[in-house]
Amino acid sequence: MKLVEFVPPTPHPLWELCPQMGITDVIVKVNPELTGLSDPWRYETLASIVSRLKSAGLKVVGLEGDPFDMTPIKEFGERGIGNGELEIGNGEREEALAHYRELLESMGRLGIKLLCYNFMVGKGWSRTGVREGRGGAKATFFSLRETEKKRTSDFGHQTSSTEVRSLKSEDLILNHEQVWANYEYFIKAVMPTAEKWGIRMGLHPDDPCLPSLGGYARIFGSIESYDRAYSIYPSPSNAVTFCQANFKLMGVDLAETARYFGKRIAFIHIRDVEGDKTDFTELFHDQGDVDQFALMRVYRELGLDVPVRGDHVPEMAYDRVLTPEGTPGYFTLGRLFANGYIKALLQGTCPSASGRHGDRASQEVINKP
Repeated sequence: MKLVEFVPPTPHPLWELCPQMGITDVIVKVNPELTGLSDPWRYETLASIVSRLKSAGLKVVGLEGDPFDMTPIKEFGERGIGNGELEIGNGEREEALAHYRELLESMGRLGIKLLCYNFMVGKGWSRTGVREGRGGAKATFFSLRETEKKRTSDFGHQTSSTEVRSLKSEDLILNHEQVWANYEYFIKAVMPTAEKWGIRMGLHPDDPCLPSLGGYARIFGSIESYDRAYSIYPSPSNAVTFCQANFKLMGVDLAETARYFGKRIAFIHIRDVEGDKTDFTELFHDQGDVDQFALMRVYRELGLDVPVRGDHVPEMAYDRVLTPEGTPGYFTLGRLFANGYIKALLQGTCPSASGRHGDRASQEVINKP
């Protein structure tokens, strides 16, 4: 396993800090809103992004998140809402799928073998705001009750009718089977290209993993849903992003679930939360009740050789001095802390740790049942 960092595609303090931390492999999101480049699927465009990062001593080993507007794929067939109807046509969907396949080909040509993707419809990962965490740090949180309350109070003002929906299936803009149908069409359309170029597409869980959110069904909130996704197109390229906190919020045992997925895991997101899927707060990486050391040992036992990164961190004092326009959950200083912690997990569970450091006591801990 190798520690990687998720960095912006344009110059950022992390571009200098990563090499100083000994991190040279990075994951990047290439959405035009972040890059300023309208066609990230083109080889020349993606190569230019890779080249920018290479000049900073960073190697792009994976992409993460929606690379462009995925609405025509995820929300195909959306039925009427509000005033009139909004219907996504087949031509729009096929064009978007063609771009996605071209992106996979461009990745393959550039030697980028990992794509962390999701199928969250309507809205991606969602947080309600920030709460005061350890030592006054600002921790991101999600509260279904507060989110729905805010949407209801805003309805008719800046919030659209698509955001105010009950959880009843008949009230959803797209129900579960419609989203499943869109996912099946998508995965069958793109997976052959991923296989051809040796790319592993690691499916990220819904975040939060609720039955629905913002009027749209959410389908990836259980182990069974992952099995259904794999059964649609069984392939080593049809893989799992093991985002620890999301699976924890599903109520499953993380070690048992990691063993269940085994080599289907292509990417690991290390983070922890407190609460449940309807109300949770994100924590510093050393703070939660997950035994991160024991879980890392499980990954080692499974023989996983995949990228590992820290995910969502609280905002620390002086973070906004370093990155004034940072995104909650993705400020910089907490990531420095997380990377140091994860490096210790990786080194402390490495089978050759005692031989490298001459620490017999450490090896005894590693070998402890």
